[in-house]
Amino acid sequence: MSHDHDHGPEGLAADLPHLTRRRILVTGLAMGGAALSLWAARGGAATVTGTAADGSVCVANPAETEGPFPADGTNVREGQTVNILTEQGVIREDIRTSIGGLTPVAEGVPATLEITLVDVGRACAPLGGMAVYVWHCDAEGIYSIYAAEDRNYLRGVGITDDQGRVRFTTVFPACYDGRWPHIHFEVFSSAEMAVSGKAALLTSQFALPEAECRAVYGAEPLYSASVGNLERVSLSRDGIFRDASEEELAAQMLVLEGNPAAGYRATGRVGVVV
Repeated sequence: MSHDHDHGPEGLAADLPHLTRRRILVTGLAMGGAALSLWAARGGAATVTGTAADGSVCVANPAETEGPFPADGTNVREGQTVNILTEQGVIREDIRTSIGGLTPVAEGVPATLEITLVDVGRACAPLGGMAVYVWHCDAEGIYSIYAAEDRNYLRGVGITDDQGRVRFTTVFPACYDGRWPHIHFEVFSSAEMAVSGKAALLTSQFALPEAECRAVYGAEPLYSASVGNLERVSLSRDGIFRDASEEELAAQMLVLEGNPAAGYRATGRVGVVV
């Protein structure tokens, strides 16, 4: 099966019988118990927060651009719709391999990514049964499919468990020229909704912390170009993250544990308004 054509839902549908098919109905921007607070300097946009039973606060992650390389059915390459979400096998935990008959495997410092989805409007309650599509560049700053047609790695969909958690096995992304190191993601109300690529509840990005980026890029030759690229960017000047409030930026920053030799465990919590 070619990776750069829109094949319809049959690929993802083959994975669906293996899932807990709990649908979550989208009711729009129903704020519920969420509080509009902390007006930011970006044109009056508000930081939306919720409070859990234990008193902890969750923050609604701000929507960010999907960028030019989402491969979710919303754009085209060379006149063809690009949609990896229709490929059989896209629902998976290990996204280092290619699927759909392609064979390249992503190399780089290993990383596990654990994302927890919470409902900001319902006292930060975990959101189970949601679909999360994750994609990012490889160790050389290349996005699969677009800049490398023979591979579609570092893209995959996971379904959150009852605790709102979803996990991916991947590699540490590079820093390419002009952008702070980051990981893209989209949240859908169900795996079925993810097929469309146009009904995401949230499209956003995670940022990676500077200290760990410098450690990885300095230790692993695959990331050699990232060393200079990182010197030329900053989080405060990044075209995506610079508009976030302090609270939103804290929510967008992944927490990392580990080292370049052993790999990293990255965790992030995503607040969604459903």
